[in-house]
Amino acid sequence: MPRTSERFLDPEGKKFGIPTFPWRMAPEGLATRRQLATAGLRPGGAPVVAQIMWPRGGEKVGVAYLYDLTATVPKRPFTAGLARSVAAMLAARSTCAGCGTVYEYCLPTGRDCWRCQDRGRS
Repeated sequence: MPRTSERFLDPEGKKFGIPTFPWRMAPEGLATRRQLATAGLRPGGAPVVAQIMWPRGGEKVGVAYLYDLTATVPKRPFTAGLARSVAAMLAARSTCAGCGTVYEYCLPTGRDCWRCQDRGRS
């Protein structure tokens, strides 16, 4: 079995379809989404130009996509309007559709509390 660095090294993209590098061997100028977020950037529609692959135990393989740093854009600022919209979305997710009670947690997909769900089953 080849070593991990050899198994996932495909800079031309012949084996995996796009250029692929082992863990910690990506070339300069490329970054993952998490690295972009740390730098205050986002892909902004930029295409995936390469990927990193690593073993995750057994036959599983981890994959992280890489973006060209020159094609990325700054993150959007967190404005007051965005804060209001996020608060409204969270309020909707924690309000029971059946009785209107507001809970401190998000309700399941049906958005009915357990009391309203029990009433529906009887």
